[in-house]
Amino acid sequence: MSDFIAITFDGADDGEAALKSIRALEHEGRIRLEDTAVVRKDAGGKVTIHNEMASGTEAGVVVGAVLGGLLLVVFPVAAIVGGALAGGLVGRAAAPGIDGAFVKEVGDDLPPGGSALFLQIRGGEAGLMVGALGQYHGRVRQTSLPDEIETALDEALR
Repeated sequence: MSDFIAITFDGADDGEAALKSIRALEHEGRIRLEDTAVVRKDAGGKVTIHNEMASGTEAGVVVGAVLGGLLLVVFPVAAIVGGALAGGLVGRAAAPGIDGAFVKEVGDDLPPGGSALFLQIRGGEAGLMVGALGQYHGRVRQTSLPDEIETALDEALR
């Protein structure tokens, strides 16, 4: 079971900076991320979304490419491409990641110059995220974290 966090920020670079802080925890092995997305809205109101591939999709692509490679003798290039595509679809179905419609909705609601960070976390110490994100000024938009951790995160972001 994974937890979900969506945080909005007033600064355009805050979402990306907060993700870097969370990625540092991931590289230390203290949390495990399943999917992430960062949304920015420029001063003119244009929304850009940087949605990383879910880990289920990544695993599916690798498995599909390997299986496609086994068919390499019969259908060389098509086997690898088709296998990777099929594996990605299977992996995406198994671990669908962050809802794209929700990401778009939050992006549209951002003020000009704002950003948002979306995290799907599949393990680790939630308290560490509170500390890592506490250096940024933001608001919790939505989360599936336990109430006490959500309250601590909300207070840390103020």
